[in-house]
Amino acid sequence: MRTATNWKDYQLIDCSSSEKLEKWGDIILIRPDPQIIWKTEHKSSSWNKAHGHYHRSDKGGGQWSFHKKIPDNWVISYNDLKFNIRPTGFKHTGLFPEQAVNWDYMDNLIRNAGRPINVLNLFAYTGGATLACANAGASVCHVDASKGMVQWARDNAAVSGLSDKPIRWIVDDCEKFVMREIKRGRKYDAVIMDPPSYGRGPNQEVWKLEGCIYDLVKLCTGVLSDNPLFFLLNSYTTGLSPSVMAYIIGETVCEKYSGNVSADEIGLPVKESSFILPCGSTAIWTK
Repeated sequence: MRTATNWKDYQLIDCSSSEKLEKWGDIILIRPDPQIIWKTEHKSSSWNKAHGHYHRSDKGGGQWSFHKKIPDNWVISYNDLKFNIRPTGFKHTGLFPEQAVNWDYMDNLIRNAGRPINVLNLFAYTGGATLACANAGASVCHVDASKGMVQWARDNAAVSGLSDKPIRWIVDDCEKFVMREIKRGRKYDAVIMDPPSYGRGPNQEVWKLEGCIYDLVKLCTGVLSDNPLFFLLNSYTTGLSPSVMAYIIGETVCEKYSGNVSADEIGLPVKESSFILPCGSTAIWTK
C-alpha cells in the first residue's frame, strides 16, 4: 500500500465502528466510513472533543451535528499547496487527503521530465491534482461536470498562489469533452482520471463506473501525445480492484505506447495505532 505520510495539517487520529476521527487543521471531525467494520475501543480522548459529527441516515444521506462553533470555511496546507475546507451535506470536506501520495508522485515525474508537460485532469473535483501538477510546472486542463466544484478548485488555486498558472477551467461532461478534444487534435502528455462510482453530467448524462471506465480509458488514449509521461487512474469503487485497473490500462494505454503499469491501494496512517486505513486504489502507467 502507498501511504500519504507527509501531512502536517491533516491527521487520521483513530477509526472504529464505521467511523473515522480526523483533524483538519485545528478542527476535529467524525465522519462515517463503511469499510471500517472493526469495533475496537476508542483509543483517543479526541472522540469526545470533536467539533462536528456526520450522522448517516437509514434513508440515505445524513447530516452534521456540531458541538462547537467552527468557521464556514478554513484553509489547510500541504507543502506549497493550500485548500479550502468546509463540511458538505454529503459528509465530504472538499479534499481527499490520501491523494497526497499521488500528488507527490506526479510532482516528481513532472519536475524531472526535462520538457513542458500538458496535463488533462478529468473528474477533477476541487483540484488537488490540478494544483500539484501546476505547482510542479505543468499546464493543466481541469475538467469537472460540477460548476460548484470547479469554482471551489479555482478558489483553492487562488489561496495557493497559483491563479496565474496555465490552468484551463472546464465545466463539462468528461467523456464528451475528450471526444471534442480528439476532434480538435489537442494532445496531452499526461491524463489523470478520478471517476465517481456513479454520477450525472451537466445534462443528466448517467455515469456508472463499471460499465463506462474501460471505454473512457481507451478513448483517452486518443488525446495522449506521441511521447506521454504518465496516465493515472484512481478509484474509490470497492468492486474495482487495483489488479483490474492495471489490466484496463495495460490493455489500452500499454497496448498503444508500451511502458509499465503499477497498481496498489493508497491509504492513511492512523495515529493511535500502527494501522494504515485503505482509502482507494490507483493504477499508474509510465513510459
